[in-house]
Amino acid sequence: MVVTNAAEILGVGTPELLIVLVIVLLIFGSKKLPELARSLGQSAKELRKGINDDTSNDKVQETDKLKKTDQA
Repeated sequence: MVVTNAAEILGVGTPELLIVLVIVLLIFGSKKLPELARSLGQSAKELRKGINDDTSNDKVQETDKLKKTDQA
């Protein structure tokens, strides 16, 4: 069996997602949801930026190591 998306992994269907969304709307209110979504988006952006910076730093360090071994 091949799983194609996260909803299948969690066993969550459309009705369950709608119920969760309604509960979130009731808890946070309609005025707070855009702010919440914006902060989630910014957090995801920072996370991706940090991951990309980390992988680029690893590549730079590998290149530096190779240069040092070539010079020796």
